[in-house]
Amino acid sequence: MAKKILIIEDEELMYSLLQKKLTAVGYDVSISKDGEEGLEKMKEEKPDLILLDIVMPKKGGFEVMEEMQKDETLRNIPIVIISNSGQPVELNKAKELGAKDWLIKTEFDPQEVIEKVKKQIG
Repeated sequence: MAKKILIIEDEELMYSLLQKKLTAVGYDVSISKDGEEGLEKMKEEKPDLILLDIVMPKKGGFEVMEEMQKDETLRNIPIVIISNSGQPVELNKAKELGAKDWLIKTEFDPQEVIEKVKKQIG
């Protein structure tokens, strides 16, 4: 059975590109366009990995991670951050909240996404 990936990202260009790439290599991918919807989908779908944007409507990535930490069923899902900035202070906070890895949008390489996902969930 295909591993499930949930992309929580509000930029259509970004999530459609990620979805195409990951689906092409055999992952089952779903999308949420804001943090609130993302948390709902996590509870329903129990994804194997989450690709999480930091700046989004309703709930940002940090808020999503904080809520995941409080929930036994969500706490251990690996997270790969998708960030615009890559500022050390942002990345450190993401790591503290449980992020396993990150991608910087401006230096985005679709192959890198696949490698980072495989590293986390095979």
